[in-house]
Amino acid sequence: MRQRIVVTGIGGLCGLGNDAASIWSAMREGRSAIGQLSGETLADIKIKTGCEIKELPDHGIERKRTVSMDRFSLFAVIAAREAMAQAGLQLSEKDSYRAGVTVGVGVFGADTTDDNYRKLLVEQKTRAEIFAVPKIMPGAAAGQVSMNLGLRGPTFGVTSACSSANHAFASAMDQLLLGRADVMLAGGTEAPLSWGVLKAWEALRIISPDTCRPFSADRQGVVMGEGAGMAVLETYEHARARGATILAELAGVGLSADASDIVAPTVEGPAAAMRACLADAGLNPEDVDYLNAHGTGTKANDQIETVAIKQVFGEHAAKLSVSSTKSMHAHCLGASGALEMIACVMAMRDGVIPPTANYREPDPECDLDVTPNVARERKVRVAVSNGFAFGGTNAVVAFKAA
Repeated sequence: MRQRIVVTGIGGLCGLGNDAASIWSAMREGRSAIGQLSGETLADIKIKTGCEIKELPDHGIERKRTVSMDRFSLFAVIAAREAMAQAGLQLSEKDSYRAGVTVGVGVFGADTTDDNYRKLLVEQKTRAEIFAVPKIMPGAAAGQVSMNLGLRGPTFGVTSACSSANHAFASAMDQLLLGRADVMLAGGTEAPLSWGVLKAWEALRIISPDTCRPFSADRQGVVMGEGAGMAVLETYEHARARGATILAELAGVGLSADASDIVAPTVEGPAAAMRACLADAGLNPEDVDYLNAHGTGTKANDQIETVAIKQVFGEHAAKLSVSSTKSMHAHCLGASGALEMIACVMAMRDGVIPPTANYREPDPECDLDVTPNVARERKVRVAVSNGFAFGGTNAVVAFKAA
C-alpha cells in the first residue's frame, strides 16, 4: 500500500476574494465576480469583461523582492504564504531540503512582456528592464515561492495551459511518493489580463461578451480571470508526526492526452483521464459525490465534457453533484485547477456543493445535475476536479474527506 498524501493548508486569491475563506464564502453564495475590465492599456480590446483582483491584500512582502516579480509570481507567493500559515509548518534548515514547490502556469509574465515591448517599440527605449527575464519566465513563480518561504527541496514550474495546476498537484504527489520530499507546496497562478494575452484570446473568438454560463443553453464562451491557489501537501506520516490538522486527502490523479487537435477537445481524452484518476485513487464511480467540472462555458467543451462524464460514471452520473465554479471566478488558465481545489476541499469540509452561477436555460445536451445558481447541502466524501487544456493535455485529481 502506498503512502497517503494529505492537504494541511490552502491559500488563494482571485476576483472572489483575497484569501481562501473569502473565495469559498463567495462560492457558497453563488456570487460571480465577473465584471467590466479596467485599465487604459485595454482600451482597444474588444474583450470588455473579465474577473480581476481589484486590490491586492496587504501582503507585507519587501519591495526588494517584489521588484523582481511579475504579477503572476506575486499571486503565487501570497497564496503560498497563506497555505503555509494555515498548515502551521515550521521548517528547520535541515527540513527545508525536504520541502519543495510546484506551481502551474499556463502563460508567462504577460504584464512584464507588455511593459517591455511598450518601452522598446513605442517609447523607443534602448534597453529592456533589468529583471525582465526572471520576471517573465514561467518557472519564476515556483522559484519566488521557494525563496520567500525558504524551501530548498524539489522546485519547478509546470505548464500545460489550462490543466497546469492539476498537473502541478500530480507532480507534487509524485515527489512525495518517490521519497524526494516530505512536504510540497503545489498549485497554480496566472495574471493574463494584459493587452497581449487578451488580444490573442480575442482572435480565437471564443470569449463571451457578457459572462460565463457553463452548461446553460445560452452560453456564449469563456471569460478570462486572474488569481492563484496553493495547497500544502504532505505525506500522512509527516503530517501526523507533527500533529497537523488534515483538511483532506489527495487520493489520486489521472493524466491523458487527446493526441488529436491543438484546440478542439475530444471525449476520449477527458474520459481516459477521469478513469485513470479513479483507478489511481482506488475509487469506484459511485464513490464520488461532487465533480468540479472543467466547464468553460463554450458550446463544445461543456457538451463534450458531459458526454465524457456519462461514459465514465454510467448510471451514477445522474446522481453526481456537478458544478463549474468558473462561472464565478472565470477561467484563470493555469490557476483554475488550484482555485477549484479550494472548492473541492471546502465542499467536503462544509458539506456544501458550490453552484454553477449565471445559469439560465437547461441544455438537453448538458443534462447533468449542474447545481444551478444556488448552493446545495450534501455530504461529500469524495470530490473530483477536471482539468482539460489546449493541446489535449488532461489532468484530473481526486480528493477524499479527512
